[in-house]
Amino acid sequence: MASHPTYEAHGQPYVDENTSVTAEKQDSKGAKDVFGEDGIHQIQYKTLSWQAVSLLMIAEIVSNGILSLPSALAVVGIVPAVILIVFLGIFGLYTAKLLIDFKLNHPNVHTMGDAGYIMFGPVAREVLAFGTVSFAVFGSGSGLLSSQQALSTLSNQGMCSMYLVIITGTVAFLISLPRTLDRLAWMGVLSAAVIAVAGFIAMIGAGVNPVPGRSLTIAASSNFFDAFLAVTNPVFAYAGHFMFFILISEMRKPEDAIKAAWCLQGFATVFYVVFSVVMYVYIGNTVQSPVLFSLPPVWAKAAFAIGLPNFLFSSGLYTHTATKLVFVRMFRHSEHLHSHTLLGWTVWTLLCFAGSAMAAILAIAVPIFSYLIGITAALFAAWYTYGLAGFFWLHDAYHLEGGMDGLKRRPIGTTLAVLTVISGTFICVAGTYVSIKLIAEAYANGQVGRPFVC
Repeated sequence: MASHPTYEAHGQPYVDENTSVTAEKQDSKGAKDVFGEDGIHQIQYKTLSWQAVSLLMIAEIVSNGILSLPSALAVVGIVPAVILIVFLGIFGLYTAKLLIDFKLNHPNVHTMGDAGYIMFGPVAREVLAFGTVSFAVFGSGSGLLSSQQALSTLSNQGMCSMYLVIITGTVAFLISLPRTLDRLAWMGVLSAAVIAVAGFIAMIGAGVNPVPGRSLTIAASSNFFDAFLAVTNPVFAYAGHFMFFILISEMRKPEDAIKAAWCLQGFATVFYVVFSVVMYVYIGNTVQSPVLFSLPPVWAKAAFAIGLPNFLFSSGLYTHTATKLVFVRMFRHSEHLHSHTLLGWTVWTLLCFAGSAMAAILAIAVPIFSYLIGITAALFAAWYTYGLAGFFWLHDAYHLEGGMDGLKRRPIGTTLAVLTVISGTFICVAGTYVSIKLIAEAYANGQVGRPFVC
């Protein structure tokens, strides 16, 4: 057996496009790590501990998404919503485990595109890579919008929102510039801390200022459109798995990634439930989205001010993710990836700038940008967080455990994987339908604004 194996992609041997060696497929122990012998290079990527990864995950996932969760309780009722949030947290941990196992079996996987190539071939690689970059850019833009809302609230609408997006985009660009994720880890600690504190400040504000005569719903009947629209909030509040491959690739001990996943899903699930229930109980069915706008101005300003660093960091981390995917794809196994070369830093800086600029332009120039975020999440996050994990398990069980016999020997795992794929498909189709219908209704009701206006 040769020392550098390849994997089978869609029935054909998988060969890293940037290397010239080939060998037998599926020997995961001999696969070349995406960053190679990292210790001998100027720029060392594999430096993250599982604690740092868990904080980076929390900082990126537990961000502005929590601000829409209480509104889901007003639509479907407190009991169904809490059950859904808890279920999705457990489901997200299960899919994270499948994703991590796939990464450990295939160390050369750096992104969802690489995983798609192994499973389905070159077309899937491009589709999933494009989806990762698109979702990251839209996620960055969402962070910029939340930052703009925070600054507008703090300034009493004293500055044009377009200028605020440009300012926050510049900050996010600077945050994205470090080449390795360990340089962002300390900001991840700060970011995770401030979003937790902001959530507690909001809960205190709601508790000391309850809405008089508020009404609460234990369980509500609703049509499919309204119900699933509410469901998308908790579904996409867990949508961060697309980053896992990139984060795990920079860990000192990738096998510890499951510890980070437990920390992320455990914290996110508990925090989401507590925050959503407390805010809903004190505000009632009139709760707005984002929920901070339901608070008295002084409490809204306090929560926004404390949460602002998280929104900015999340935006910068999204941009870093998109840049890292493209950069590694361009320079994989070259000196520009591992050394401080002029070309490497020039391309890296330009990619970071392009990602931040696109996010800012989308937020400013596209009146339906917030709706497009929903479509992007439905098309890609539904697969990255849920559906693809089932394919990961089925692929490795088939290729590493003896083909169909391997699947038959593990009926429970096979059934769960198939149901995971079906779940991802349903979320994708239904989420896209709901998002498109929202856009149509917004245009029909004259709710769509104009581009490049304050």
